[in-house]
Amino acid sequence: MSAFTDRMRAIRSAPTGKKVAALFDYDGTLIEGFSAAAIMRARVRSMEFGLGELADFLLIGLRGVVSEQDYAEVLAATRPTFAGKTYAELIAFGEHLFKYETAAKLRPQMWQILRAHREMGHTIVIASSATRFQIEPIAREIGADFALATDVEVVDGVVTGNIKGRPLWGPGKAAAVRELARANDIDLDASFAYSDGNEDIPYLESVGNPAAISPRRILRAEAESRAWPIIDLKNPTYNRLGMLARTGAFYASFIGSAAVGAAAGVVRRDPHAVVEALPTGNDVGLSLAGVHVQVLDGGEYLFSDRPCVFLFNHQSKLDLPVMINLVRSDATGVAKKEVQRVPVLGEILRQAGLVFIDRTDRSKAIEQLAPAVKALRDDGMSLVVAPEGTRSPTPRIGEFKKGPFHIAMQAGVPIVPVVLRNTGELMWRGSQLIRPGTVEVMVLPPVDTSEWTADEIGTRAEEVRQMYVTALADWPLESFVDDSVESLRGKPEEETR
Repeated sequence: MSAFTDRMRAIRSAPTGKKVAALFDYDGTLIEGFSAAAIMRARVRSMEFGLGELADFLLIGLRGVVSEQDYAEVLAATRPTFAGKTYAELIAFGEHLFKYETAAKLRPQMWQILRAHREMGHTIVIASSATRFQIEPIAREIGADFALATDVEVVDGVVTGNIKGRPLWGPGKAAAVRELARANDIDLDASFAYSDGNEDIPYLESVGNPAAISPRRILRAEAESRAWPIIDLKNPTYNRLGMLARTGAFYASFIGSAAVGAAAGVVRRDPHAVVEALPTGNDVGLSLAGVHVQVLDGGEYLFSDRPCVFLFNHQSKLDLPVMINLVRSDATGVAKKEVQRVPVLGEILRQAGLVFIDRTDRSKAIEQLAPAVKALRDDGMSLVVAPEGTRSPTPRIGEFKKGPFHIAMQAGVPIVPVVLRNTGELMWRGSQLIRPGTVEVMVLPPVDTSEWTADEIGTRAEEVRQMYVTALADWPLESFVDDSVESLRGKPEEETR
């Protein structure tokens, strides 16, 4: 039994409700590495990073940060990053970095721990010494109830660079947690906290259920002496050249099969020939890329109630190949019109009969969906669509659009929810390369739409969305355990790097 599975069982057996808090450090805990590194890279790229600032950081790095005073010096050194910019500019800057850089470093196991706490109705708190500009994006993404962060002074909407109040480093973070608990009737003895940092010992000991996440040496020793759970995690890394070769092999097979199908279509005068050819080339391509698709439950629902509307949660460019692998034939899809302009892929999808819609023109939404309804009702084709409409940078399930539900209701066909886990880990939103691994799938029972009415579509969409949330929260724990990482437990920090 692993420390991770022990923790998940402890969460599921804890009291429910908001009196129990789940407090998460950010850097090194929810994400691997440090979000400040993305800020520094952005500043270097923009040529804003001066030699004096670089010298300050090198000196701090050599000396280390072991006290609140040391951390105050770190904040003073970062002042040029914030001073003179508007608060809105910095929030937008933080959002951009999170979406295109930091989100890729989220730890899958910690995301599942987050989900478990959310299902228990616990108060979710981000507690970090980082600035609010670094913390707000992740807080919003996970729907945190509170975000405790180091705040900077703002005068007339412009950031001065001065620190406002006590930095949330070490004892400062523990003090902020206790104040939050007093103000919101939180039972700290029943609450949970997570961190990797030596300085967070006071913060961890403020709750009844602390856990050290891939801890640094001093925290590891402290956790061992106090019998705190130690959960060693590490995001997998891959050879970039190998990823490039595998990705190239996938696209070659995918496009090659489409070309064969298109040629056959010309000979047979059958525009659907490309649809018949795609699954084989897609399967070969996934195999060459090192991607295995495993259906954990509900595989029979992929074929039992056709024609239907297949819904899937959208995280990655890899979602489409996975859905082709699952659905196989007699299906088409809906995509935003911008996809039609993608070289080669746009033409393949057009020949495959996809319906392209302009999401900016809501006045013609029903009219644009008419071909999809016809394909279902008259042609017996199933429809594959992502109800979120756009890819999420994290495994969070976004708001579902009403369009797919209107289509299913009008066509009189059921909805089949297909829940994908970890396509975003194998091909992150901002990545062009595919990592090898297994995509896990659960297919939920078909949802009957025959009694639906137009005025309740929003409620029905949210009901189906909650099916995804619950399925992902209750996912088998074995999927998140990496025995090679768990075996590192108890080894000195230097040996695990």
